[in-house]
Amino acid sequence: MYRVLLLSLLILLSVLQFRIWFGESNLLELSALRADIEEQNAQNDKLLLRNHQLEAEVKDLRKGLVAIEERARSELGMVKPNETFYQLIDTTK
Repeated sequence: MYRVLLLSLLILLSVLQFRIWFGESNLLELSALRADIEEQNAQNDKLLLRNHQLEAEVKDLRKGLVAIEERARSELGMVKPNETFYQLIDTTK
């Protein structure tokens, strides 16, 4: 009687262990999903930081003409009327 009960409990335990390690939604898959979630969270944090920087830049551009003028001068090389542009080149290199 006890042998049958013990044997059936061991079989049940084996089946449950198999499902935990190799069945659907097993522990290995769960571990891989957690790693994927951590990686995605890190990527989301980087993108959130970039979005905040872009948002600050947009606010700055909307607020004042000084920022627009600075950007036009540095990126596009624009010069005001009656203004002389001097470009300094480092020849020591």
